[in-house]
Amino acid sequence: MAGIPQTVYARDGDAHLAYQIVANRGPDLLFVPTATFPIDLLWDEPSIAGHLHRLASFSRLILTDLLGMGSSDAVPVHDRPAMQAWTDGLVAVLDAVGSESVSIFAMAESALPVMLLAASHPQRVRSLVLWSPFPCFVRTPDYPYGIPEPALTRYVDSFGESVGTGATTDLLAPSWASDAGKRRWWARGERLAGGPGYFKGVFDLFLRTDTRPVLDSIQAPTLLLHRRGDRHVSGGHVSYLAERIPHARLVEFDGDDHVWFAGDSDRVLDEVESFLTGARAARPTNRVLSTVLFTDIVGSTERAAALGDEAWTTALGVHNGVVEKHVASARGEVIKFTGDGALATFDGPARAINCACAIRDAVQDLGLNIRAGLHTGEVEMVDRDVHGIAVHIAARIMALAGPAEVLVSGAIPPLVLGSGIAFDDRGSYELKGVRDPWPVLAVNDGR
Repeated sequence: MAGIPQTVYARDGDAHLAYQIVANRGPDLLFVPTATFPIDLLWDEPSIAGHLHRLASFSRLILTDLLGMGSSDAVPVHDRPAMQAWTDGLVAVLDAVGSESVSIFAMAESALPVMLLAASHPQRVRSLVLWSPFPCFVRTPDYPYGIPEPALTRYVDSFGESVGTGATTDLLAPSWASDAGKRRWWARGERLAGGPGYFKGVFDLFLRTDTRPVLDSIQAPTLLLHRRGDRHVSGGHVSYLAERIPHARLVEFDGDDHVWFAGDSDRVLDEVESFLTGARAARPTNRVLSTVLFTDIVGSTERAAALGDEAWTTALGVHNGVVEKHVASARGEVIKFTGDGALATFDGPARAINCACAIRDAVQDLGLNIRAGLHTGEVEMVDRDVHGIAVHIAARIMALAGPAEVLVSGAIPPLVLGSGIAFDDRGSYELKGVRDPWPVLAVNDGR
């Protein structure tokens, strides 16, 4: 088919991210489909190709496959911190195409890492269009819109059993269900997504991720789109997002197709074009979603007294050097040293946890013992310092840790699914100066 763009690759370390650029007629627009629809296959369906060309008529359209999907490297996503890896990959694509500020159009499950990107890299995201998004798919006492266990496990199993057959068209695109050609195209996309076992594992990972803690930190103007009869993502999910994302507007359509390019897709694109061509950009801000790490040398007063001032000063200098080295290698930033500890921030919680454990192990070789506390939340950067409730929560959680312990808040585990990081539940605590009890967990790294 004429007009199919070339697929090229961006690099994030040793990982390759597939992307395409279509036309160059306006501001940057990044389109992130779900795993079922690899960017190399989208163009084989003429109606979708037409929709993509329409998007490219008012933007420099960039398409990408998330890491582990489509034409991007087929890595075992469920063996690494998926949300962090996917967000890192999106940043790598933006860097490769030279995009400093981008609007992003994401579908359903792919909206999860996109929301995290918008919250943790606000300066890179101009605006968001989220189609049938959800922040959390599991029902909890404070989130009644999800699917309860064990129904969720059965739901994931049913998808895994039908992958590659085209049968999910009946659920996700009923208006296409009787079109044999579209069903074959759909089935081929599912097969190219990595096979039933891989697809099921990734799907399960998406549905068990919880991005609710990041929503308040999304500062980009956001358009939420949804069909009222969607059989996969109920309206409650999208209404919840509309209430929690500060600059969000919800538009609902009639129909029961889950994917936007089935059904009355021209009306959907009318809304997208109107929003993107007339929407204001996110204002520059010092607020950003970050993972905050506090460390503290256990028994520092006694240790200083035993060593003497000169030797203790030397030991602190070596400790600080170790902290700086490990934080830099984890893409973090040391904000300040606190005399016998450190405050650092990171754009990925899995990197922050691994860094904390590495610092703990490294300083033990120096005869020092630290404790650490981490929390992911919104901070405000002012004159190379950080402020906000997230900083207080991380400090309070550190204060609960024992020697060599790395404790995290309950906001972190859902954001590091796939990382292999294990946690032990330590219960909920009233943290001084913080409203409501917070779940606290200990990193279990086999020590």
